[in-house]
Amino acid sequence: MKIIPFPIRADWPALLTRPTQDFAEIEDKVAPILQRVKAEGDAALRDFASRFDKIELDEIAFSPQDLEAAESKLDNNLKASIRQAYQNITTFHEAQRQPIEKIETMPGVSCWQRSVGIDKVGIYIPGGTAPLFSTVLMLGIPAQLAGCGEIVLCTPSDHPAILFAAQMVGVTRAFRVGGAQAIAAMAYGTESIPKVYKIFGPGNQYVTTAKMLVSKEGVAIDMPAGPSEVAVYADDTAIPAFIAADLLSQAEHGADSQVLLVSTSRRLLNSVNITLSTQLEALPRRDLARQAIANSKAILVNSHEEAVDLLNEYAAEHLILSVANAEKVLEEITNAGSIFLGNYTPESCGDYASGTNHTLPTNGFARAYSGVSLDSFVKKITVQSITEKGIQNIGPTVELMAEAESLIAHKRAVSIRLDSLQ
Repeated sequence: MKIIPFPIRADWPALLTRPTQDFAEIEDKVAPILQRVKAEGDAALRDFASRFDKIELDEIAFSPQDLEAAESKLDNNLKASIRQAYQNITTFHEAQRQPIEKIETMPGVSCWQRSVGIDKVGIYIPGGTAPLFSTVLMLGIPAQLAGCGEIVLCTPSDHPAILFAAQMVGVTRAFRVGGAQAIAAMAYGTESIPKVYKIFGPGNQYVTTAKMLVSKEGVAIDMPAGPSEVAVYADDTAIPAFIAADLLSQAEHGADSQVLLVSTSRRLLNSVNITLSTQLEALPRRDLARQAIANSKAILVNSHEEAVDLLNEYAAEHLILSVANAEKVLEEITNAGSIFLGNYTPESCGDYASGTNHTLPTNGFARAYSGVSLDSFVKKITVQSITEKGIQNIGPTVELMAEAESLIAHKRAVSIRLDSLQ
């Protein structure tokens, strides 16, 4: 990795820019795909599958038999690992349920909030360079817990682990469609694929752009989750081999992934670079990882305070704190998708099985977005109930406020009730 020594703050924005293509250029390629799927439905999906994926898409949907047969095609140890991950992720997300609590804001005026699962959700699972069956768990489990009525899955992969996980999380229908065209199919509906109300899932820049475009048309999305990224803040208490392994675990996702290493120790940066080269050559996906590493940086900063400021400006999807007093440093971090503390907390545990969700905001969106959680799959509906005594207590306040805004019908809706109680 290229070491950047003591950059001045004026250079940070350019230094922290992600290696993405021009959005307008990508949008020009994606928009026609969306429009064709909207206009032509399944016929467009079959044409795009032939053009982009080099397959003839005879059956768009996976059959129930395809899902049932998946289990028999998997190694027992892998199935046990998937079940363990399912349990851990379920435990963590189940704990996010909030009991209904009625709040009496004043005598006779009660307000509360109820969570209702979104009726129809769509899950996109990438499958181009890796079969991300873990993402099926990360998205399907909270959808299952939320009580979503219909869970639609689109993926270009027929890997049995994806289908096995889909069965576990209660996917109602699954389809052999990938790319921007899958997002379009779930957004608009086709003869085979039902329209959904909210679309979830990571993907490349084309998938991310498709999600952002359909969101302009009223289809909700989880977040702009694009190419994966990790930032590591390490000091001399860190273990260089561990840091190198963490950087490569994200770099192997794809050439457009980015990793960032920040430290006050030049010795640490040099040590990581040495072991990084050795570990890289041992990876089956080393060509992809090498391209990602070429887009990545190791930044030498003057102080801990400067490191924290830089990391908060970067707003990483994943942030590893391999520093002394990591829990104390945690309190200084305001922008990150998910944080991993200490030398023995690799980011890959969060990717698979510790329990937290790995669908996280990238490209700096962690400044304002949260990662996927149980709340992502529900609507929060507020409820209120006012008694006769309550309307007498709150009524005059509302009358005065409505009249001040010149909304006399609002005032009268209260006044008519107060008059009836005289």
